[in-house]
Amino acid sequence: MTDLTQVLAPRAGQRAAARGPRPGTVLAIVLTGQLMAVLDATIVNVAVPSMHAGLHASGAGLQLIVAGYTIAYAVLLITGARLGDILGYRRMFLAGVSLFTLSSLGCGLAPTAGVLVGLRFIQGAGAAAMIPQVLSLIQRTYAAPGPRARAMSLYATVLSGGAVLGQVVGGLLISADIAGSTWRPIFLVNVPVGAAVLACGRLLPAGRFDGTRSRTLDLPGLLTLAPAVLAFVLPLVLGQPLGWPAWGWALLAASVAGLGALAVVERRVAARGGQPILPRALLGLPGVATGIAGLFAVMVVFGGWLFGFALQMQDGLGESALRAGLTFAPSAVAFALVSLNWQRLPARYHPVLIVCGFVANGAGLLGLGLLMRSGATGGGWAYVVAAVAGAGMASAFGPLMTRVLSRVPVAIAADASGLVVTVNQLGIVTGIATFGTLYLNLAGRLPAHASAAFTLASAHAYLATSAALAGLAVLGIGLAVAHVRSSRLPA
Repeated sequence: MTDLTQVLAPRAGQRAAARGPRPGTVLAIVLTGQLMAVLDATIVNVAVPSMHAGLHASGAGLQLIVAGYTIAYAVLLITGARLGDILGYRRMFLAGVSLFTLSSLGCGLAPTAGVLVGLRFIQGAGAAAMIPQVLSLIQRTYAAPGPRARAMSLYATVLSGGAVLGQVVGGLLISADIAGSTWRPIFLVNVPVGAAVLACGRLLPAGRFDGTRSRTLDLPGLLTLAPAVLAFVLPLVLGQPLGWPAWGWALLAASVAGLGALAVVERRVAARGGQPILPRALLGLPGVATGIAGLFAVMVVFGGWLFGFALQMQDGLGESALRAGLTFAPSAVAFALVSLNWQRLPARYHPVLIVCGFVANGAGLLGLGLLMRSGATGGGWAYVVAAVAGAGMASAFGPLMTRVLSRVPVAIAADASGLVVTVNQLGIVTGIATFGTLYLNLAGRLPAHASAAFTLASAHAYLATSAALAGLAVLGIGLAVAHVRSSRLPA
């Protein structure tokens, strides 16, 4: 009897291990974490007036409350990806969720603006530890191209829809003013969600780098990359509110020099037999460099539109934050529908879909500017055109992301995840800074209350911004064509 037990028990354990966690369960858990992080990047924007009143925060303090999360998030993303390789993806994901949840609790209870600023940086660090593991776990859980494409479609839906949902949820929570708590629930809502993700975390696969040698931190690369990213992000998120001071331009120049220095450092790391955080094997894959450039263009357009349209709705037209968020809803629905269904098309049409996506996105954004050029909301047609823009964005983003990541070997999946997520985040920041500055410079100083004169001026500013966004979408068409030609993926 004992002998039989000894034989059957290991076999049962092997069968359980072979079964592993259900892919759908893994996807639900990691995308819930992803949604929390995306929500927190946008939900704070609608709470700025109530934070100003409740905490008596200065203008600089408010800017850092909004931007501190983005700064820490963008700077530490690639580091978080490499640590996932070393410590395990589940461990890093849950550590990030824990830090994010605890800091969200602290943000919701923060007594002063200074404390809130510090906790927002910690929130960003938690997101940077958590988010790179999402793509790593998706890539390793969904090995087959078809299921991976469907999983990536859901990922894209969460990425875009979460940004819009953040404004809607933020508007609802602040309007509800639960127990007189004004802005605090926008952070406290993360606590039960984070606790649920942590409770389900044991269902995730442990997962870590499984190459021929153990992974190590590329300290020279990290110490060069982090300051370069910081020098790029900091003036972009703070430059416009501060009037683009000289130090901002100096930091942008330093970031370019830092990227040049990174190339030199990474070559030396590779020559010594080290493991660069940006391996040449990744960027040298057919179509990866042009694909990442295309993703950057998509996210720049997305960030610029999200920010400019919100300003026009709330400050130009005097609409509430909730109404502004709801106006984005058709775009989010269209994005989700396309993201979930584009892979139903035969593979030979996917390259064409990317190009058509940029065309539809640019046309939709330009159409919104034309509809609102006289200072009106655009009526029902604005919802239709916004849906066209959202569908176009999904048509470009989903296939492009899938094509880029489908060529990445599992051995460097974490490096690819860190790079792609960092590029996406930097694209959003660049779009907000660039096109937000264009809109604000053309519209003039934002008034305390919408006036007829400012409404007309802001409408013209929004039309010019929309035209500029459409122009960038045209550049995206060129990048999409270059990607298709260089990728040599099967048609």
